[in-house]
Amino acid sequence: MNITVTPALHRKNPRPPESDLGFGTYFTDHMFLMDFSRDKGWHHARIEPYGPLSLDPAAQVLHYNQEVFEGTKAYLQPDGGIALFRPDKNIERMNTSAVRLAMPTIEPDDFLEAIKAIVLIDKDWLPISEGTSLYIRPTFISTEASLLVKPSDTYLFYIILSPVGSYYKEGMNPTRIYATDEYVRATRGGAGAVKTSGNYAPTLVAAGEAMSRGYTQVLWLDSAEQKYIEEVGTSNIFFLIEDELVTPPLGGTILPGVTRDSVIQIAKHWKLKIVERPITIDEVIHGTQNGHLKEVFAAGTAAVISPVGTIGYRGKDYIVDEVQIGALSQKLYDEITGIQYGRREDPFGWRIKIA
Repeated sequence: MNITVTPALHRKNPRPPESDLGFGTYFTDHMFLMDFSRDKGWHHARIEPYGPLSLDPAAQVLHYNQEVFEGTKAYLQPDGGIALFRPDKNIERMNTSAVRLAMPTIEPDDFLEAIKAIVLIDKDWLPISEGTSLYIRPTFISTEASLLVKPSDTYLFYIILSPVGSYYKEGMNPTRIYATDEYVRATRGGAGAVKTSGNYAPTLVAAGEAMSRGYTQVLWLDSAEQKYIEEVGTSNIFFLIEDELVTPPLGGTILPGVTRDSVIQIAKHWKLKIVERPITIDEVIHGTQNGHLKEVFAAGTAAVISPVGTIGYRGKDYIVDEVQIGALSQKLYDEITGIQYGRREDPFGWRIKIA
């Protein structure tokens, strides 16, 4: 793929202190863009100074939400190099999401080349402090100016970068999550397994209500019976019940998380009992009461592993392991981040060195 580069003449913004990073607030100097049309296919791959996009007011993405996106990271290595973590899985998921929304796919090798190119041109934005990284946000939108409800004939693929710290202000301290039986996130046959903006806006009301009650995220239940646990806010969810690690199965309503898959593979590698099965909110609540529930944690790219210390449900709080960081949660966090940052051996071949 031939990528045209137009370098920024000056830094868009000064680099912020790394202690102020948070998540997704600051952006680097450049962005990658590539166009698609039915007659030309993918073309005009380029890197330009970061700036506004120009869209027609009738662009279909603004009306019918033909949009998918991904989230992955670049990590500073002990030798000063840069590595990605399982980018092939994010590329695969984005293409799967695109197919579900009637969008064209992107050649995986070109996709990876684009990620590498934009990261390397803005590599001086890669933060160096413990727990920081360079977040990579590929996005794919329909751009045809038409109010017909149909697949667009033109698309834009772009990638922006953001230096980030911890996603949650709690860091690795246990969070509080709220199980809602008033709202649902996804239904069978819908697009719950797709990483698209349309899955996020409808969750904001429930998330706002949860936060107003002192919780960090929403724990989503199934739409049919509102008793089976699906996922939590921005992550997948795991429960350590006695000596068995349980996570809800993928079935079209749950996002197939890359970190979720990593946890499952690591657990199997460690010879732990790991099972994907339906689990009800009642089973979890009873587990907090009879002591069978040992740990709960969320798993996602942004926070990696986020222990859960409190589950709110129908006006009552249920405490998990005395609101402590569980031993397995900590061990998984140390293992995954150790692979990502090059501090540990990578028996799975997940770490991709690019510089």
